[in-house]
Amino acid sequence: MAHRRTHHLRALLAVPAFRRLLAVRLGGQFTDGVFQAALAGSVLFNPDRQATPSAIAFAAAVLVLPYSLVGPFAGVLLDRWSRRTVTVVTNLVRAGVVLPIAALIFLGSEGPLFFVATVVVIGLGRLLLSGLSAATPHVVPDQRLVTANAVGGTAGSVAYSLGLGCALLLLQSVFPAGDAGYAGIALLAPVGYLASAVLTRFSFARDELGPDEALPHRPGLVGEAAAVVRGMVDGVRHLGRARGAAYAMGAQAGFRLLFGVLALAMLLLYRNRFAGDDLDGVPAQLGLVFAAGAAGVLLAAAVTPAVARRVGGWRWVVGLLAAVAVVLPVFGLPFDPLLLVVVVLVVNVAGHGIKIVVDTTVQHECADAFRGRVFAVNDTAFNLAYVLGMVVASRFIPDDGRSPVLLGVAAVGYGCLAVGYAVIAGRWARKAGDDIALRVGTMPVVER
Repeated sequence: MAHRRTHHLRALLAVPAFRRLLAVRLGGQFTDGVFQAALAGSVLFNPDRQATPSAIAFAAAVLVLPYSLVGPFAGVLLDRWSRRTVTVVTNLVRAGVVLPIAALIFLGSEGPLFFVATVVVIGLGRLLLSGLSAATPHVVPDQRLVTANAVGGTAGSVAYSLGLGCALLLLQSVFPAGDAGYAGIALLAPVGYLASAVLTRFSFARDELGPDEALPHRPGLVGEAAAVVRGMVDGVRHLGRARGAAYAMGAQAGFRLLFGVLALAMLLLYRNRFAGDDLDGVPAQLGLVFAAGAAGVLLAAAVTPAVARRVGGWRWVVGLLAAVAVVLPVFGLPFDPLLLVVVVLVVNVAGHGIKIVVDTTVQHECADAFRGRVFAVNDTAFNLAYVLGMVVASRFIPDDGRSPVLLGVAAVGYGCLAVGYAVIAGRWARKAGDDIALRVGTMPVVER
């Protein structure tokens, strides 16, 4: 199995177009890590600002909800416009918008303008990732999609974690503590976004990343809006026919709902319980948590392609959900910092493993003309569920994050999700006679 996995990876990395697309993803997500480290430091770990459960949930809602509500409409754009152009333009806009954000951080002015600008940067980043996912089948053949999603998603997550880590290291060694240091970190982001835009522009032809058949252009604002609405209806109808993808997306949304509860508890525990009065040390303490998360992503990427091919994607998702349900009470209830690192590791293995299966199922089942919309709908559900979990948990969780009841509810929720998904997804896989457990065919990897 190890030899086969290595063969898949070598065959994938032998495709020049995939390597270029991967480089674009890595540059963007590394820069996202740097930028969001500056945001987190200035908002969450600043001793001059209060971080209650409601405040954290509100900040998450403000940053995530605006794009999540318009995400499906952005997906139509991915099926209308050149995805190379979308990637270039979004990176250029992000590079420009980060500049006033850095100035606002430096001035300590984190009001409505700060949140609106941040929403733009983060929202465009999500649009960009949806576009890269929709473009992947244009650079690798179908039988390599599982491995491509594992490599792309994993490398991107690791790059994001490295960006966070590098920002924390710079804060400890180069930049001063406080708003000036966080502003300096934020000013590094435009360099990365510009580099990603240039790389995309000169690495791909205009239509190389799709879509294969662009939707017809409707003149005028009303015509464009009507086309967007009709396109979304078509996308939902298409997802109704691709039931395996719909069920997998539903399972991932359920996972993210409960993950929002766990994320809020983790932030509060490290900020308000484990740190005491020393907030300056919180980012360093979270370094171990980030390392565990990155290790979980790597482990998921290493095992998911082989396991999904052997047992089927839906069975692997069921196993991952069940594993989280078991680990949460065993390692989480003591509320010990070191044991919680184990929880983070397992939850990240599950989250990334499920994401690989979901992305591959959408690419496998959905026609290219609809992929952008389906990925955007998935991204919306992914983020709305996360925020909803945070908001609901904020009503019940104490300020220090220690709530055995909520942790138990999350564990039971993951268990119920595993059982429910096993029933409906297994029934559909048997009826359709299809899953992503594909045998590697003899079709060679296409060089582009």
